[in-house]
Amino acid sequence: MTEEKWTYRRSGVDIDLAREVLSTLGQKVKQVQGKEIISGIGGFAGIFELPSFYSHPCLVASSDGVGTKLKIALALNQHDTVGIDLVAMSVNDILCSGARPLFFLDYFACGKLNPGQFEAVLSGIIRGCQQAHCSLLGGETAEMPDMYPEEEYDLAGFALGVVEKKSILPREDIRAGDAIVGLASSGLHSNGFSLVRKILAQQNLPFDTQIEGHDLAAELLRPTRIYSKPVLAILKEKPEVVKGIAHITGGGLVENVPRIIPPSLAVEFWRNSWEIPWIFSFLKERGNLSQTEMDRVFNLGLGLILVVDSNKKNEVVEFFSHQGEKAWVVGEVVKPREEAKFFWIQKKG
Repeated sequence: MTEEKWTYRRSGVDIDLAREVLSTLGQKVKQVQGKEIISGIGGFAGIFELPSFYSHPCLVASSDGVGTKLKIALALNQHDTVGIDLVAMSVNDILCSGARPLFFLDYFACGKLNPGQFEAVLSGIIRGCQQAHCSLLGGETAEMPDMYPEEEYDLAGFALGVVEKKSILPREDIRAGDAIVGLASSGLHSNGFSLVRKILAQQNLPFDTQIEGHDLAAELLRPTRIYSKPVLAILKEKPEVVKGIAHITGGGLVENVPRIIPPSLAVEFWRNSWEIPWIFSFLKERGNLSQTEMDRVFNLGLGLILVVDSNKKNEVVEFFSHQGEKAWVVGEVVKPREEAKFFWIQKKG
């Protein structure tokens, strides 16, 4: 009996399968490939023509993943939203420099390529790029048997943006008295899921359970909000108003907001000044979490923070409202007390 010859496919890697899936999504991919793309998906590298209307363009780059939120997507076999998360995590970081996102690249690694799973993830990435108003320039699909279990995958993303040098944020004129405006998150976004999963496991709660009239699965997989449209709009129409932007990811408000504040200043937050989604109080109660732990892990309902001129704070909130975003004045920049950079106080009145 003749021994079967080894092939790449027999060893666990099907080099044709990903190409077949990509070909079925060809039209969708073209929807997020702007006229600036000279060479995109299919080449050895993507080529993007930099916009010509910048006098001193500075490139802004960011790379991130989705974290253990993928464990929930895998458990529920729902993969059409984590691609949006992937785009959001990098694009929202770029916005913090005042930059316009130009293009996005993805990396999909798995033990064995599942066409339906891959197509769902890629469809989400395409939707994320549409929301971010950036091009999908290319990516990589890596099938790695023995590195990952057959049914699992991991994601990483990279985004590049551009900003005029004179418009880079944060600005140097942030001062005590400036207002802090918060934009609503869509929920958990893509941070804290290792803790979330442990709490649910300890409580013997499946991911697809109903909690007090809420669909837990929908809440856990609700994609991270992408803020490109409203932020780019206010930076264009009111460039003098916004002094700094912080993306609230791992570390929560406590660690992310001080990153854009000068060393000589601090931030005071008014805890009861915005709407906090139900999922946070649920996790706090079921996990027996201290408020300190909540503050340093989760976004608590605020996905993006802006430092703005105090005289324009109400104008900024109204602007975002017209953009379809929930926004609140949630605090102010202050002089530090006892070397602390961050304070919680109960808002008077």
